Amino acid sequence: MNALLDLTERPGWLGAGAAGLAAAALAAAYYFEHVVGLAPCTLCLYQRIPWWIVLGLGSLAILGRRMPVLATTALGLAALALLGNAGLAGYHVGVEQGWWAGPAGCSADALPQSLGALNQALAGPPAPRCDEASWTLFGLSMPAYNMLLSLGGALAVAWAMRRAGDRAALRRV
Repeated sequence: MNALLDLTERPGWLGAGAAGLAAAALAAAYYFEHVVGLAPCTLCLYQRIPWWIVLGLGSLAILGRRMPVLATTALGLAALALLGNAGLAGYHVGVEQGWWAGPAGCSADALPQSLGALNQALAGPPAPRCDEASWTLFGLSMPAYNMLLSLGGALAVAWAMRRAGDRAALRRV
């Protein structure tokens, strides 16, 4: 167990963990889209952006393991991106539950506002709605799982960075 905890003090390993988490989340999203056939709504697509950012920042932390300031900055920004994604996913869960209205064009009450928009809407398949869960497991939708995963990832990265900082401070004394 101590060997695993010691790995959290190394920015390269922590970056690899963050990048691996992001890659797994993105792989799951693309699996459900392309293999299972669930079309993502607008909010679902927005929730992928922070995962791509975390993947890049985690990779930067791996490459910057010899430069602790770069790696620490990248990991801090990755934790903030995950925290922001948890907020976005929480907003999406609220839209699905009917706690508040979703963005225009993403909910049931969205109607085309012009003839061109109506023609465009009729030309293709209907866009997935943000206020309906397309898939659930144990009563939780994909945005709910994304919120839990993002929040857990942000807390894990922040905890590991805090632990590494405390251990480094003890070594200096």
